[in-house]
Amino acid sequence: MTSTTNVTPALRTATVVARRTAWLAGALFWTAFAVLEGVNHGWLAGALALLFLILPDLTFLVALDEAPRMAKGQLAPRAVPYYNAMHRALVPLGLLAAYAAQPYFSWPPAFAALCGWLAHISYDRAFGYGLRTKEGFQRD
Repeated sequence: MTSTTNVTPALRTATVVARRTAWLAGALFWTAFAVLEGVNHGWLAGALALLFLILPDLTFLVALDEAPRMAKGQLAPRAVPYYNAMHRALVPLGLLAAYAAQPYFSWPPAFAALCGWLAHISYDRAFGYGLRTKEGFQRD
């Protein structure tokens, strides 16, 4: 087992690039799937996919009044739990699994919304935005 202190900067950079490239590939996949669902199932599916593509970032509005007092790049601590909940990939993936497993309810606009949500999370990770610390700063 190696310590993280023994990792060379070049290896760390290569790992970051590989990770971000994988997230970008996932983002493109989920975007294509959301568009396909919108085309196949109509305007409601497309509208929900678009809504859920932007919805996770609307959590910034929770503490908009505190924004002027925050440091550059800091999210107000009051908004962090909402932001992190909407930016965890396991949440929409779990909902997708539940959607696929249950035989009674199949509504394509819900699937399109989940694709849009996963696309948003994947784009954020691809461009270097992740979850926040409780103080509101980006985690490493």
